[in-house]
Amino acid sequence: MIATSKDPLVSIILNNYNYGCYLKQSIDSALNQTYGRIEVIVVDDGSEDKSLEVINSYADNSIIPILKDNAGQASAFNAGFLASSGEIVCLLDSDDFFYPSKISRIVEAFANHPSIGWIFHKLTYVDKQSALISMDEPKNSFIQSARIDWRSRMKKGARALVLPATGGLCIRREILGKILPMPESRGVTISDNYIKYASLAISPGFLFADRLAAQRIHGKNIYTFQENWKLRSEINIKTGYYLRKSYPEIQLFADKLFSQGCGEMLAEMGIKRLIEMPEFKKYLQGFMSASMVAINFPKIIIHAIRFKLRRCLLNTKFLISE
Repeated sequence: MIATSKDPLVSIILNNYNYGCYLKQSIDSALNQTYGRIEVIVVDDGSEDKSLEVINSYADNSIIPILKDNAGQASAFNAGFLASSGEIVCLLDSDDFFYPSKISRIVEAFANHPSIGWIFHKLTYVDKQSALISMDEPKNSFIQSARIDWRSRMKKGARALVLPATGGLCIRREILGKILPMPESRGVTISDNYIKYASLAISPGFLFADRLAAQRIHGKNIYTFQENWKLRSEINIKTGYYLRKSYPEIQLFADKLFSQGCGEMLAEMGIKRLIEMPEFKKYLQGFMSASMVAINFPKIIIHAIRFKLRRCLLNTKFLISE
């Protein structure tokens, strides 16, 4: 597709940490779009594998490389956005890849819906060799394409939507600029969940049921389709705290995430680990009140009990199957 100056520039921010074996396919998928006016920013977060060799092979200025010390996914998002210029920003994890028409479809959708600030689309699932695999859709996942405005529901503490992973997130610059830079934490404990929920809190958007990118399931996924309860509880605690801090208008939604994370951590790792969490302490220091204690602490206990019961049921089913 021949680009013109009237076409919006689209920034693709690709974050990478030790996924050199998949990185070339990911970069090439971003470069080989049918839409012409793009910039591809590859942020390497201190990889120790062959990732730098792959990045250095693109010596033709086709990508914008950012090489930094390891500081976590959130820091990679922040660094990539700072280096970007696009009116539309699309995110991509380096073990995943875009389909060739993705960007043209996204640009068209934004043009057809000028009032929206973001588009989140579905993903296909592939294995290590990029072959399609069948995975059960998460409960409460959206089925049809639709424009939505979740802002009032979030203010009322609505249940979190099940939204796609990083490769399905496309956001107008003016909206993402209100979210980034985001709080940073090593690993993925401050992750794209913060970006998703903040986007819903700021602007109406579009849930796109078409699958425009692939998410790779390779056994080393840290979070997706993994029962990593420790990580999940940390993500919910930190995301809940920082959303409450940055977007007080959605405090009920943020409190719900925070309470769920605290309950899971309490059940899985005990009270000592919970009270050691810096965000748990900050939450109490910043938002402690009689009403907060009366409302949220019972929810934490309820979440802990539910979580314990769920784990017991899963273990019982496993023993019976054995």
